[in-house]
Amino acid sequence: MARNTGCILTSKFISNWPLAPVNRAVVAIVLVATGVAAPLSLQAQAGAPVSTPLSTQLPTLGDGSDMSSSAERRLGDRIAREIFRDPDYIDDPVLADYVQGIWQPLLAAARARGDLSPELDERFAWEIMLGRDRTVNAFALPGGYFGVHLGLIAIVSNRDELASVLGHELSHVTQRHISRLISKQGQQTPWLIGAMILGALAASKSPDAGNALIVGGQAVVAQNQLNFSRDMEREADRVGYGVMTQAGFEPQGFVSMFDKLQQASRLNDNGAYPYLRSHPLTSERMADMQSRQPLGKPGAASAAATLEHAMIAARARVLSNPGVDALRALLAEAEGAKLASMAAPRQASALYGAALAASRLRDFPRAKLYLERLTALVRADERALRLSRWLDAEMALSAGDAPRAAAVLNASPGGRHEGGADARRPELFLAVQLALQTGQGAPAGEAAQRLQSWVAAHPRDAQAWQLLSSAYATQGQSLRAIRASAETQVALLDYPAAVDRFKAAQDLLRQGRAGDAAADHIEASIIDTRKRQVELLLKEQTLDR
Repeated sequence: MARNTGCILTSKFISNWPLAPVNRAVVAIVLVATGVAAPLSLQAQAGAPVSTPLSTQLPTLGDGSDMSSSAERRLGDRIAREIFRDPDYIDDPVLADYVQGIWQPLLAAARARGDLSPELDERFAWEIMLGRDRTVNAFALPGGYFGVHLGLIAIVSNRDELASVLGHELSHVTQRHISRLISKQGQQTPWLIGAMILGALAASKSPDAGNALIVGGQAVVAQNQLNFSRDMEREADRVGYGVMTQAGFEPQGFVSMFDKLQQASRLNDNGAYPYLRSHPLTSERMADMQSRQPLGKPGAASAAATLEHAMIAARARVLSNPGVDALRALLAEAEGAKLASMAAPRQASALYGAALAASRLRDFPRAKLYLERLTALVRADERALRLSRWLDAEMALSAGDAPRAAAVLNASPGGRHEGGADARRPELFLAVQLALQTGQGAPAGEAAQRLQSWVAAHPRDAQAWQLLSSAYATQGQSLRAIRASAETQVALLDYPAAVDRFKAAQDLLRQGRAGDAAADHIEASIIDTRKRQVELLLKEQTLDR
């Protein structure tokens, strides 16, 4: 009988470990499931509280954890800090924006159902990290961190299938499965589990270092602690299904995702699908999923693919496999004679992938031709057209064609307002990159103002802080540039580097080379306060090791 375990962090993100299989299971959770809930009303989708009928509020397994939420968050921070440093971690604004469009409704539904308590909502990170990895995988970490491989985004057929995966992972954390498993054996501390995870990360870079951290006996204990029981998997299925459907996603997403996994298990379990071995799809779970579908709907029907999702999947494929041969293969696909006879989403996927691939190959005339064909195809679809517009501006910036990028961004609905503080993240970042590329003071100052508003609302956005640092540097505001660089490191949980930058800013002030005295007085107060706060965080981080 197949052993039912939790998801394993397998990727270059963490994969390619030269370790025995028993040493590989050191974290979290993966994939697919089902449960019960009523559909979410329009008010709930907007964030209003929703009362769920008692008949759909099935009992949970209970917490049963001796590990506090703050301790779990600190453990998650420690692991996430290493993932942020991994070269396969990627913060692509376009992909992240799409995933967040699915993730935020799931969080809202979990709050409305009462699955996400106010304490966990406040204490945990609830942050998704993307990994540049072609394996089809997703995982949850302690403290509300979640990982999604680009391979998963590339293979799912629609938003509903991706929502089914994220809903299942979310439920593993809201139900405290990780902390309950860590608490299962009181003699082993959570920090030893953290060391095991970091050892697995180290193994992808240095097998000797990894094996030094993951000794055989300890690895066995860690795996036994982190293997999710069948009851926990069923609970994540049930709760995840309820969250997903109440968030407004189609329950058929679970059906089609399970079918896809089962088919992949039969045809292609060659190491590219790690969850197929770590997370077997039992007939009981699949039957339970089928039984929860609304009456009168075919169990295995999948939602139609959208142009937007097809383009997002194409982007994930390009970014997860940026080799020259792979990029050229995408160009050949777009030139195929049969492409015109295919469905519109399939055409959009091929053309988007080819345009992005040609841009990466620095073949901008060819990229422009593919983009023109893509834009004509998706003109009637507002969401797909927005992706096409973002790609156009991205390609223009890569080619050094600032006037073209400016024309594209200014022609967006709402004109320059689209690059304002309330803009979508990709649009905002493109507008800022344009201002930085021109190197002019006024555009850089406007970009800095936009980013100031953004980081005030999103203080853990490391890429936004880094862009803000560059914008200040372009204006000659060295002190603010250094502080923004320090905040970048805070967002990446690298507190020693952040403290060093705050100290550098203080040195600049003492030397009197910062600039405007009035502005520097305010900035100096902010730097002193933030330095003390981060030093406290660093002290806690050091004690946890």
